[in-house]
Formats: sequence, C-alpha cells, structure tokens
Amino acid sequence: MITVYVKEQSWIARIAAGVLNTRRVAIVINRTIHLHNTSRIDFTGSRAWLLHELKHVAQYEQYGTVRFMLLYLYESMRKGYINNRFEVEARAAEHDTTVLNKYKLL
Repeated sequence: MITVYVKEQSWIARIAAGVLNTRRVAIVINRTIHLHNTSRIDFTGSRAWLLHELKHVAQYEQYGTVRFMLLYLYESMRKGYINNRFEVEARAAEHDTTVLNKYKLL
C-alpha cells in the first residue's frame, strides 16, 4: 500500500488556485495532495475528486517527478489544461474505485 499525504491550507495549492482562477483546488506533487479552500473531510468526501487526484499520484509514479512535471507542462502549453492528456486520464479515472485499494491517505 502506498502512503499519500493530504496537506490542507497549502501555499502551493493557493498559488495553483490563483493560476487556474478557481476558489478551491487540489494539486498533486509526488505523493502529496495539496488543498486550498477545502478541508480534508470535504475533499475525501468527494469520491470523484479523490480518485482524480489519486490518478495524478499514479502518473507521478509512472513517469517520475521531473519527467511528469515537464510532460504535464508541455501538454498544458500544447493542448490547454482541459485537453491535457494527464487531465483527460484523471477525469476518466474518477469512477475507478479499484485504485482505493492501492493507496493509504495520511
């Protein structure tokens, strides 16, 4: 089982919220899910949102930190945030509850 950390009131997530022009956000860096303007309870209570972010954790595992970040930025610049293939994959994973057996949230 892989341990994933959830960090509330993250300055990293606050910056991401500003860039994305959204009120609340979750952003993954490696095995940490950074939250802004949402609580851990609300975040984990939204199964689709949780599964979406866990897919990003899996993407970090698959590509490694630096490679994933570079690929993610490249995809975002080329196709935009919504059509970025990593976001498309994460949205597709929002109903795949089998992933919950792989991760332990702390």
